[in-house]
Amino acid sequence: MLLMLYLVAITAEAMTGALSAGRRGMDWFGVVLIACVTALGGGSVRDVLLGHYPLTWVKHPEYLVLTTFAALVTIFIAPLMRHLRSLFLVLDALGLVAFTLIGCMTALEMGQGMLVASVSGVITGVFGGILRDIFCNDIPLIFRRELYASVSFAAAWCFLLCTYLQMPNDQAIFVTLFGGLLLRLLAIRFNWEMPKFVYNDEH
Repeated sequence: MLLMLYLVAITAEAMTGALSAGRRGMDWFGVVLIACVTALGGGSVRDVLLGHYPLTWVKHPEYLVLTTFAALVTIFIAPLMRHLRSLFLVLDALGLVAFTLIGCMTALEMGQGMLVASVSGVITGVFGGILRDIFCNDIPLIFRRELYASVSFAAAWCFLLCTYLQMPNDQAIFVTLFGGLLLRLLAIRFNWEMPKFVYNDEH
């Protein structure tokens, strides 16, 4: 189940990355690059930091093919994408939690502690979007919109708590997916945000 969610997530993330590149008027190479970075960047950063080799897309190059294909398809169906916004919000929320789960499990399988596993989950969940926005010369969306990284962090600790309580792995995954998805969708619906820090040094 988690693998299927991962494939759906990287496809959806690749398409959102391609749209971001299109808003910047990039050529097709730029579109594909931004799409792949968005979909696979978080996992790559996690793997480098944890020394987990080969990188996921190197071990499974079919993921790179899938994200490239998704980016190219997006170029041709871009006019239809505005009608699918609600669907992509749900898929993005599912992807966020799925990426977070995979990041946590990767760290745990390497023998890392719970704190490192939670950070690994958040990096996997959000860093693709951060890299996308940096490459597109934007302030990363996760720093200025409704709860996103916080949802990833909460989902990570939900899974780790379930694991600590020795809940069966499938049940822990289901509880985390449901809770994380619900929290993210509620944050979108009610525009929940983290407190902002505004500093102005004009006197």
